[in-house]
Amino acid sequence: MIKEVAVGEKLAEELMSEGRVTPAALGFSMPAEWEVHEGTWLAWPHRREDWPGKFETIPWVFAEMVRLLADGERVHILVQPSKGGVAAKRVREVLEKNDVNVAHVTLHERATDRSWVRDSGGIVVRKQNSGERAVVDFKFNAWAKYDDSGRDDLVPEYMAGAMKVRRFAAYGENDAGELQRFVLEGGSIDVNGAGCVLTTEECLLSKVQQRNPGFSREHIEKTLCDFLGVKKVLWLNRGIAGDEDTHGHVDDTARFVNRNTIVTCVETERSDANYGPMQENLRRLKKMRDVAGKAFNVVELPMPTGVWFAGKRLPASYANFYIANAGVLVPVFNDVNDARALKVIEGCFKDRAVIPVYCRDLVWGLGTLHCLTQQEPGA
Repeated sequence: MIKEVAVGEKLAEELMSEGRVTPAALGFSMPAEWEVHEGTWLAWPHRREDWPGKFETIPWVFAEMVRLLADGERVHILVQPSKGGVAAKRVREVLEKNDVNVAHVTLHERATDRSWVRDSGGIVVRKQNSGERAVVDFKFNAWAKYDDSGRDDLVPEYMAGAMKVRRFAAYGENDAGELQRFVLEGGSIDVNGAGCVLTTEECLLSKVQQRNPGFSREHIEKTLCDFLGVKKVLWLNRGIAGDEDTHGHVDDTARFVNRNTIVTCVETERSDANYGPMQENLRRLKKMRDVAGKAFNVVELPMPTGVWFAGKRLPASYANFYIANAGVLVPVFNDVNDARALKVIEGCFKDRAVIPVYCRDLVWGLGTLHCLTQQEPGA
């Protein structure tokens, strides 16, 4: 018998509204990122301290992302509310100067704390038979690190309203048999759309920046299966060096590029901090099997040479690409390994262009393209 954790009236309302029925039980599952998008969600940058000393360049990087995305899908941008809509007007001016097809852009005046919508945004799931969509609302607590996440935590609820679809507030049964709000960021998972989800022990099992105290591996797996509609959780070891905020997000480490293929970051320099953890991940991937018991095709992706700024190593990774309708947007860093990485990724995508996007300034905020985007799969 599941005991409810007493966390107030909102919990009771959410449980009653959903009847405690999980998305998976109703036939919903999270589509793979390469499936056709209805759109992409972003949050326009406004928090200057996320890019100290470099903020002035960041809106132009965003505008370039929007230009590329809008070639193939609608782009939804959350913009800080302002008197007379001044902030939204300024965003539109930046987009127009950057030759963005603004007819494919929708601005939403909705307050956010930060711009990392991959982590704070709702995860869109879909029924295979009918195409019906819904938004899964995992709790967002700013990577169990910062105190200011209240506005970001409401983004999934807003997305569900804007999309006019139902919302599933994610609760899991903890080790004590209690029903507890479940914390998860979109950057900590990657799915193949065929029953598997990839994640890391560093992020979801570590007691450092612990998202879900009181949850064993077994109960975490059960909750992921219930709310993402997957059948198998694939555990990597750790994320990459410099990933201070997220503590091991998989989207900087290894990614599905089709149902049977995983690209994974590999460091060849033995003295580098990434060498050991990436080798361990590679060993695990080669032993992993899909839901049918078949081995994955594992493709090795180089790492950029260490990207540093102001004496700090940054989480620069080519794996933080975003698969959009118009192409695969790949972060590059003016690094000697840029060309090699692009060639590897081009070999994985025969159906769309691979587009490099300069991200050496962007990664000063401790994330790049995938961290800033959240796909809205088509119905």
